[in-house]
Amino acid sequence: MSLLDEINQENDIKNLKPSEMPALADEIRKFIINSVSKTGGHLASNLGAVELTMALHLCMNLPEDKIIFDVGHQSYTHKILTGRKDDFYKLRQYGGISGFPKSCESESDAFNTGHSSTSISAAMGLAEARDMRGTSERICAVIGDGSMTGGMVFEALDQLSALKSPLLIVLNDNEMSISQNVGGLSSSLSKFRVGKSYNELKSNVENALMDIPNVGEKVAKGIKKSKDSIKNLFVPGTIFGDMGITYVGPIDGHDIDKMVEIFNDAFKLGRPVIVHVKTVKGKGYKIAERYPEHFHGVGPFDPETGKALRVKSVQTYTDIFSKKLLAIGAKDKRIVAITAAMSRGTGVRAFQKAYPDRSFDVGIAEQHALTFAAGLAKGGYIPVVAIYSSFLQRGYDQLLHDVALQKLHVIVMVDRSGIVGEDGETHMGIYDTSYLRSIPGLTVIAPKGAKELEDAMDYALTADGPVVIKYPKGAAYTEMDDKSFQFIEGKSEVINFSSQVGEVRSHTLAIFAVGSMVQTAAAVRDKLKENYGYEPELINVRFITPLDTDRIRETIQNFDFVAVIEESVQRGSIGEAVAYEMATMLSGTGPSRGSDSTSQARCCRLLHYCVKSETLQHGSVKRLREEQGLDEDSIYTDLVKKITN
Repeated sequence: MSLLDEINQENDIKNLKPSEMPALADEIRKFIINSVSKTGGHLASNLGAVELTMALHLCMNLPEDKIIFDVGHQSYTHKILTGRKDDFYKLRQYGGISGFPKSCESESDAFNTGHSSTSISAAMGLAEARDMRGTSERICAVIGDGSMTGGMVFEALDQLSALKSPLLIVLNDNEMSISQNVGGLSSSLSKFRVGKSYNELKSNVENALMDIPNVGEKVAKGIKKSKDSIKNLFVPGTIFGDMGITYVGPIDGHDIDKMVEIFNDAFKLGRPVIVHVKTVKGKGYKIAERYPEHFHGVGPFDPETGKALRVKSVQTYTDIFSKKLLAIGAKDKRIVAITAAMSRGTGVRAFQKAYPDRSFDVGIAEQHALTFAAGLAKGGYIPVVAIYSSFLQRGYDQLLHDVALQKLHVIVMVDRSGIVGEDGETHMGIYDTSYLRSIPGLTVIAPKGAKELEDAMDYALTADGPVVIKYPKGAAYTEMDDKSFQFIEGKSEVINFSSQVGEVRSHTLAIFAVGSMVQTAAAVRDKLKENYGYEPELINVRFITPLDTDRIRETIQNFDFVAVIEESVQRGSIGEAVAYEMATMLSGTGPSRGSDSTSQARCCRLLHYCVKSETLQHGSVKRLREEQGLDEDSIYTDLVKKITN
C-alpha cells in the first residue's frame, strides 16, 4: 500500500512511523519524476529537497506555522504534503496548480515567491508580526546557496542579529562538497551548539564572569575571542558568527532524523538560527544527479532515458543572441558579457567558454550586474548584460541612476519579454515596455524577428549611450528576414502600405505592431487581404524609445482606425502613447491637416490590443494569448467587427 495514500492534508505525515520516512521519501521522488515528466517543471531542485521538506513538516504545524521557500521552485514536496498531490496532473498548466508557492492555493503557502533572495526578509517580517501579536508560531525560511549570492540576503542578515526571537533559516547547500571528516566534526559541534546544556553553561559562565569587578568583562571577551578563533579553524559559516547570528552545520540534508532533532533544538533556542544542510541536487534520479543544471527546469521528458519529448528543431531568440554575441565579440575585444547566474538560460554560455576573461557571472545580483556594467563602460569597455525581463525589474534604479543618467554605453539584452507562460505571474515580461519607457536617455528596441535582432545588436554597438533590446522566449520569427530596413534611431518601419480591392476604402486601417506581435499582425493582415480584399498598413514600431511620434501623428491624420498590438500591460504602453498623441492633436497642439484638424483627429478610432489583466497566471503562451484576446483569430474577428460596422 502506498504511503502517499495516507497523506491527504497538512500534518498527515506525522501519523506515519519514523521507520516509514525513507520509503515515503522514495515515493515522493517517484511521484515528482512521473509528474514532471508529463507536465514539465523544476525537477533537480525538488528531488534534492525531499527529506529537508519532510523534516520541516515533522517539526512544524501547518498552516499555523510558516515556511517561506526562497524562489519557491523547490516547493513540490511541500505541495504534496499539504493535500495537493491529486492536482499535479495540471502542474503549471492553465487552471492548474502553480509551480511556485501561492497562498491562494493553500493557507500552508505562507508567502508567494518566484524571485530569489526574498525569504529571509519575509520571514523576519512574519516573525516581528508574530512577536507584536504575542503569538508563538514557528517560522522558517528555506534558502538555497545560489540565492545567498543576492544582495537582499545580506541586507536582511545585517538586521537579523538584532532580532531577539525564534526564527529558523535553513541554508540548502547543493553545490559545495564537504569532506567526510569536516562533516563529522561539524555534525557533532552542531548538536553541541544547539543543545540546552551547552547554551545554559555558556550563558552562566558569561554572566558569572561579567559580575567580577574590573576584570570580569575583559576575561569574558578574551575567552570569547579565543573560542571564536579555534572555532573558525574547523567550522564553516563564520561570516554568520561574525554578524552575531547562530550558525549550525553543515548537516546531512537527507538524514530526516538528524534534521528533525536539530530543527527542534534550534526553534527552542529563542533566537535566529541558521542551519546549513547539504543536499544532492537531483537526488534519487541518476540522470538529474549527473546533469543537475539541465534538469533544473525541463519540459516533458521520458523518465527512463531523461530525453526530452519535444525536441527543439528551430532557433530561439536566445540562440540568435548567443551566436551574434560570439560574432561581435570576436571582432571587438572591448565587448564583455555579464549574466546574473543565468549563463545557460540567457545564451551567454558560449561566449563564456570562448572568452572567459571577458565574461562575468555575478550571481543572483541584478543590481550589482548593472552598476558593474556601468563601471566597465566608464573604463572603456562595451558591456552586454543578458537578463530576463522579470529579473531586470530588480535593477530598475541602477539602470536609471547608474547607466542612463550618465549616458553610458551599456547594452542590455532583455530575454523573456512578453507573455512567458508556465512559470506564471512572477516571471511574466509584460511590464518592461512600461518601466523602460519611463527612463530618460534610454534607447529601447523591440525587434520583429531573427534578422532584426542581429541588426539591433549591430546598431547598439555604434550607439552613443545605453541601449536595451527586448525579445520573447521561444522560436525566432524569420519570415520577414528579407524585409529588414536600415536602423534609423527613433524611426519605425512601414512593412507594407495600405491598398484596396473592390469597395473597401483605402486608409481605413493601420496597424502598429510591437516586437513579436509583428508576426501576429502579419497573419491578421493576410486574413483581411484574403477574405476582404483589403490590406491594412502594417507598421513595425521597432523603437519603444525614442518613439516615432511623427509616424504616429501622420497615421492618426490619414486613417479611420489605428490599431496597436503589443504584449504589454496597458499602463505605460505604446497604445497609451498613441492615445496621448491623439489627445494632443484634439487639443490643437498637433500638426494640422486641412481646415479642421480637430474634427479630423476625432474621426480616428484607436483599437488597442494588449494584456488586459495586470497580472497573468500560469499557462501556455498560446492559451494566455487567447485569454487576453492577443491571438491571431481574436484580433482578426474584432477588427472585422469594428471596421465593417
